[in-house]
Amino acid sequence: MRTQSLGSSYLALPDGAGPNPGVVVVHEASGLNDNIRDICGRFAAEGYAALGVDLFQGRNRAVCMARMFAGAMAGICLGGSIVLTWACTDNRLAAIAPFYGAAPKPRKAIRRMCPVVGSWPGKDFTTKAAGILETELTAAGIPHDLKVYPGAKHAFFNDQWRAYHPAAAADSWQRVLAFFAEHVRPGPP
Repeated sequence: MRTQSLGSSYLALPDGAGPNPGVVVVHEASGLNDNIRDICGRFAAEGYAALGVDLFQGRNRAVCMARMFAGAMAGICLGGSIVLTWACTDNRLAAIAPFYGAAPKPRKAIRRMCPVVGSWPGKDFTTKAAGILETELTAAGIPHDLKVYPGAKHAFFNDQWRAYHPAAAADSWQRVLAFFAEHVRPGPP
């Protein structure tokens, strides 16, 4: 894997020649940190070019880079809400993976989304988003895989925080990889 800093953003690339499908990773409320860099590295290890953007530093540049780069987006906490909202307005996205994000408003905007694989903790202020999205995505016929993890708390996917839930994190990661393999990776030549 190759990595580099691009201003306030972080790029992780798989070994070997591309092209590779791209994933933009949008951070939680704490900004672009080691957890987000690690997630970018995990995507790169699976064959994706992963760009971690810092929306708190150089916001306009980060948003421009994300729009040029994205085939898919993954977002954690604040980033989960951002990718859910972004997917209502950008038809270039192949799929998104929100982790504990809030459902966009107006609700009918959800019906313009790309395919969604989402993960929420059982008791969290964002958990009701899973039910809202399930209703709207089903009504619109949009492929989705949404799951609530009853024993998990907010930040369950961040292995650097005490709320980390290994089983929920591992299951949600495998679901994201399977969903992205179906909806993001280019088909055979």
